[in-house]
Amino acid sequence: MNENEVLTVTLTLENNEELECEVITIFEVQGQQYIALYPLSDEDGSVYLYRFIDHGDEEPGLENIEADVEFEAVSDAFNAWADAQDFGDIDLDDMD
Repeated sequence: MNENEVLTVTLTLENNEELECEVITIFEVQGQQYIALYPLSDEDGSVYLYRFIDHGDEEPGLENIEADVEFEAVSDAFNAWADAQDFGDIDLDDMD
C-alpha cells in the first residue's frame, strides 16, 4: 500500500446496513489497541472508536467499547493524537 492509498473497513451495523469507513489510525491505550474510523458517507465529522483485536494471520476484529470509563480514556487518547497531527500542511486544492 502506498502512502496515498486509503485503508477502509466495512462495518455491518445493528440494522444490517453496511457502512464503509476510512481507517484514521490504530493506537494503544493501557496495553490495548483501538481503531478510529471515519465513515466515508458521513458529512458531520463523526469518528467511531472500537477495540482493535489483531488475530495474527486472520482478519482483525473490532469490539464495541461498552464501559464509559474505557471510552473516555480512548476518546481522550484519540483527541490528543489528533491534536498532535500537523494537518496545517495539507493543500485542499491538491485533493481534487
